[in-house]
Amino acid sequence: MAEGTGRRAAEWARLEAEIAGCRACPRLVEYRERVAREKRRMYRHETYWGRPVPGFGDPEARLWIVGLAPAAHGANRTGRMFTGDRSGEWLYRALHRAGFASRPVSTSRDDGLRLLDAFVSAPVRCAPPDNRPAREELLRCRPFMRREAELLRRVRVVVTLGRFATDAFLGLLREMGRRPAPVAFAHARRHELGPGLPVLVTSYHPSQQNTQTGRLTEAMFDRVFAMAREILEEDGPAAAAPLSDPRG
Repeated sequence: MAEGTGRRAAEWARLEAEIAGCRACPRLVEYRERVAREKRRMYRHETYWGRPVPGFGDPEARLWIVGLAPAAHGANRTGRMFTGDRSGEWLYRALHRAGFASRPVSTSRDDGLRLLDAFVSAPVRCAPPDNRPAREELLRCRPFMRREAELLRRVRVVVTLGRFATDAFLGLLREMGRRPAPVAFAHARRHELGPGLPVLVTSYHPSQQNTQTGRLTEAMFDRVFAMAREILEEDGPAAAAPLSDPRG
């Protein structure tokens, strides 16, 4: 293993450990741990993760998918982003159909699933009550997402799942000294953020509120990742400048 590759692997491992050990937000700590103790009846024999959830995927990814936060009985149970709930079922099926996942099902941290040229994370790493993180909780969590942005050096496309994720990602860019172009949120819309920045594709979140009402269909969701694939193929494998580089 090359020295630089080994150093980056150590940085990823350190970041994942710091995320999993974070106790910065008392409200979220109390909630995630209470859910892990009380459990949902159908999962009563399982050991819940009950901690903040690190990102998951290919460290050389060109596609970065940004969600909202772990689900109480999904990622908070399994320890992997978008794993163990209906939203995750939709996401990994779509990623597999688009060639970004090795299989269409994500059930546990050790199920053998691999993401291919893709990485999944969220601006908030603990399951929040009612899926509503407070602004101060988002800001306390932001350094984790910033460090991911610094380590994901080949990102060319970012897919944000929902308005919260979109605003969080744009806020991160501004905090990092970048000046993204204004974004009008809409489903399956491409946004050119500016020189040296990745292309942004905005999507509805695959929440049950959206999928069970028909606001988001599988065909609509597939279109998002087809767009991401088309953008990646437009001009070859060249990467945008690292997000941490304000020079673009």
